[in-house]
Amino acid sequence: MARPTRSQDWGFPRWRGYGSAREAKPVRLCDRHGCEQPGDCPAPKSPNNPDRWYFCRDHAAEYNKGWDYFAGLDAEEAASREQAERRGASAFASANHYAWGGPGDGTRSRDEMRALEALGLESDADFAGVKAAWRRLAKENHPDVRPGDASAATKFQQVQAAYEVLRAAEEAREARPA
Repeated sequence: MARPTRSQDWGFPRWRGYGSAREAKPVRLCDRHGCEQPGDCPAPKSPNNPDRWYFCRDHAAEYNKGWDYFAGLDAEEAASREQAERRGASAFASANHYAWGGPGDGTRSRDEMRALEALGLESDADFAGVKAAWRRLAKENHPDVRPGDASAATKFQQVQAAYEVLRAAEEAREARPA
């Protein structure tokens, strides 16, 4: 009769890293017929039921494509539910400066911050200041004013690109509902 060998996982701390087990890990395949991809995206089989389908990413996207949060509600109920959802999520909007995307208080993207830096402005500059800085730098570095100066031409192109980024962002901000 053979004695069982002792596991290397005994005691604290563990003597080997997590996930370095020798036994095979079970892989759940996608529940879509004929799919051989790993099924790592759970989807409910029916409302209020704990049973789940497990799809790969492609089939999960296909499953969720026609999903409508407001299905079965009339227009008034859908509007009131949307308003309640927005009201409940407003605290997250005030904390958006903790997001991964951009620096500062979160109101400007990383591209906008680079554009402000190219124009020599602070991050809290308004669009009137942006326009004034753009005009001043464009007049100084315009190829007609400084012909043959390659650095002025490069600076002019940089200023133009920065202004376009900030103008597009300002138009998007104005188009957004308050």
